[in-house]
Amino acid sequence: MTSRHIPSASDDIAGRPSRRTVVKAAAATAVAAPALVATASPAAASTAAPVFHHGVASGDPLPDGVLLWTRVTPAPEAVPGSGKGPDTAVTWEVAEDKGFTRIAARGTALATAASDHTVKADVRGLRQATGYYFRFSAGGASSPVGRTRTTPAADASSPGVRFGVVSCSNWESGYFSAYRHLAARADLDAVLHLGDYIYEYGSGTYPKDKYVVRRHEPRHEIVTLADYRTRHAHYKTDPDLQALHAAHPVVAIWDDHEIANDAWAGGAENHTPGAEGDFAARAAAAKQAYFEWMPVRTSTEGTVYRRLRFGKLADLHLLDLRSFRSQQASIGSGKVDDPERTLTGRAQLDWLKAGLAGSDATWKLVGTSVMISPVAFGSVPAHLLGPLAELMGLPKEGLAINVDQWDGYTDDRRELLGHLTASGVRNTVFLTGDIHMAWANDVPVKAATYPLSQSAATEFVVTSVSSDNIDDLLHVAPGTLSVVAATALKAANRHVKWVDMDRHGYGVLDVTAERSQMDYYTVSDKAEQGATAAWARSYRTLSGTQKVERVYQRV
Repeated sequence: MTSRHIPSASDDIAGRPSRRTVVKAAAATAVAAPALVATASPAAASTAAPVFHHGVASGDPLPDGVLLWTRVTPAPEAVPGSGKGPDTAVTWEVAEDKGFTRIAARGTALATAASDHTVKADVRGLRQATGYYFRFSAGGASSPVGRTRTTPAADASSPGVRFGVVSCSNWESGYFSAYRHLAARADLDAVLHLGDYIYEYGSGTYPKDKYVVRRHEPRHEIVTLADYRTRHAHYKTDPDLQALHAAHPVVAIWDDHEIANDAWAGGAENHTPGAEGDFAARAAAAKQAYFEWMPVRTSTEGTVYRRLRFGKLADLHLLDLRSFRSQQASIGSGKVDDPERTLTGRAQLDWLKAGLAGSDATWKLVGTSVMISPVAFGSVPAHLLGPLAELMGLPKEGLAINVDQWDGYTDDRRELLGHLTASGVRNTVFLTGDIHMAWANDVPVKAATYPLSQSAATEFVVTSVSSDNIDDLLHVAPGTLSVVAATALKAANRHVKWVDMDRHGYGVLDVTAERSQMDYYTVSDKAEQGATAAWARSYRTLSGTQKVERVYQRV
């Protein structure tokens, strides 16, 4: 393994050479966040308004544009979720240099109480595969400066694309140092957030009160539009989260906790009809706040499934696995194989199948919030079965399926994997979050006969940024009891090449024409704001193989 230089966040990225000609980053162990981010607490609001307490963000990059985001506080009373405060004109600027001497685009948007004073600018007319700086201003005040990047042209032969990959960031479980380490890298084209960006629970619910690292706001479980807005706003006061958004375009999908635990189209495990109102109203409020507070295009409003392209190298298909799914089946009911039940919904599954079969990109990346690989439990000791079942969404009696994942909707999975094999779709890689563990899997057509059954795709699952995993639930040192459970899981699932149940962190996915490689990084201690990061392992999929293999050097 060789140590390589990470380009500084202060580099003039608009004028940098091709990303394959610059020296590649490998470590991502620096603890310093980019100097371009300035943060302020809402508590510091004064009569001097407006201010930009919640940072800046960009997302959903295109060859000729990118979506920009901020939130302005036009007056002290205009706190998030309040519905108060005057309409305020906000100017945005995009430049080729950090000094804003070469302006590429400029415009004005109106921040209103109706949108919680959030602002989005869908900027077009930019140059392909180019880095830019951006900022906002209002009433003489300026926002922090952000960096972003456009994608290659759809027909361009890109030498490579690199993503940071994260999921599951629970405020009360710990700090977001994983975000800080990704923000410190200047070699990423974008960051994929695969769900559970916020959590809906009341304070002291998850984790239990005595294990809370820091308190979120509001303290109660969020149910109303004002609640969801307040929780999103509180998350965006985190300096590491602000640094991530200011450093890279973020491509995000939701999972359940942006709404309520184990959500489905008509309800959720963590929703009590009557006592917590109508679920449809709650879900609508959650989604409205999400689109207000996240750098996701409003053209996808109501769902987050969409497709982005990174030249001829990669198509990125992003899924919404909460809005259209049937209710989770009861364990032992025999309904997991029912063809009338769906995880994706008919329209989304048809859209995905057509997009995969019709793609001329070398790699077909699929962002999925829950794991597609099947998992059987095998012989797991009783004292480990409870916490492992909690992570995997299983009953503590230990049956061999997770009804909240694709395991609970086997007909959709059978149809999709059958489509990949029948249509000869190669190089499909699923990118997954949700279960607070890191995995590297082949995705078999028939798990029971694997490896005699072919593998239709591969899957890289990233662990959580901060949300509890098995050692947190057991309150033991990492790498102790979990080793037994991991060994049993791998023995019962030969398509699982690696699973890490203990650590928190992030992934870096590097894609070239020859291979897609996931480098897994872990943070030293989620309870420490200044936690360091270190490379843990790497796995890759060589083009045409539909198999994962371990490699012993990060990219």
